[in-house]
Amino acid sequence: MASEGGAPESGATEGEAAGSEAVEAAGSEAAKGGIRRPPPSLTTDTARPEGGGRAAPRDASAPARQWPLLTVLVLAGIGLVVVGTDLFSQAFRVGTMMVGAALLLGAAMRRVVPSVGMLAVRSRFTDMITYGVMGGLIVLLALMVQPKPWLRIPFLEDILHLTVT
Repeated sequence: MASEGGAPESGATEGEAAGSEAVEAAGSEAAKGGIRRPPPSLTTDTARPEGGGRAAPRDASAPARQWPLLTVLVLAGIGLVVVGTDLFSQAFRVGTMMVGAALLLGAAMRRVVPSVGMLAVRSRFTDMITYGVMGGLIVLLALMVQPKPWLRIPFLEDILHLTVT
């Protein structure tokens, strides 16, 4: 690889020359009997998240196998219907709290239930944090919505007034 004076040929650096020598050595090792396969160029499968198996046996119906996800979706859907229909004076607040409660329920199920089906998107810890923080923030904001908030947090009101005015 190197020319007579020890300098790499064709403008290659010493590191590149050493790297190509290592590749050639590996190729000769494969020819001697040590078989090395190149890494796949296309990923064909991904690992299932922890707890991402079926929540019910294989012979159960599809809704029964995915009951944790369906529970969260139904509760969030009911909350959205309550908000959309606006049947009573605090419907927006109650419906939004139901959506937040659905996410908090998802976080709790992700922690307690060993196999939650498609509710498992990432690792157990990441799912719990994501569902819990988002659900908690939605419930908190629903409690603080104007007019007549059910919860007052003075420093948050000050921040809101500073950004609006």
